[in-house]
Amino acid sequence: MRGVSSSRNELVRWQFDLTWSLLEFHLDRLSAADFRWEPTELCWTLRPDDTGGWVADWADTEPDPIPVPTIAWLSWHIGWWWSVATDHLAGRPPRQRTDIGWPGPGAPTIAWLRRLRTDWIAILDALDDTDLDAPSAYPWPADAGLTNAHLVSWVDAELMKNVAEIGQLRLLRAARTQVA
Repeated sequence: MRGVSSSRNELVRWQFDLTWSLLEFHLDRLSAADFRWEPTELCWTLRPDDTGGWVADWADTEPDPIPVPTIAWLSWHIGWWWSVATDHLAGRPPRQRTDIGWPGPGAPTIAWLRRLRTDWIAILDALDDTDLDAPSAYPWPADAGLTNAHLVSWVDAELMKNVAEIGQLRLLRAARTQVA
């Protein structure tokens, strides 16, 4: 990790590197079978489609009770929101949720997440204070008055939450396998 600095860009990068290190811990330990393990009957996952791709379970209005996501769903979800966040900061038209494909269980998804990290680092390293202070319209409405610094902080928070969920699912599956 980088040393402590007074630059906001350096702080943003340090925070991201810390969060990423927690995901990397789990990525190194995931098996392909972990991705589609369903911890309960009420869960969201990725399902094969007729073209050889994958379709994410989704509802435009959050159901009650909320389904437990699988690691497959969580990894696709990370890829979706992170790709769109990157699009926003890179000045590209943001992709739609249905345009974000999931590579499949195991190594393909792990490699995809690592590529997303590489893309994100390139964006972060190019930001200066003026860029961070610029208005952002993602993931909230354009009139919310929030900035790219808020977007970058949100990415860290969302990634941290998803890392915790992936870790918990991985640990639960491992514990159940040991007991069985």
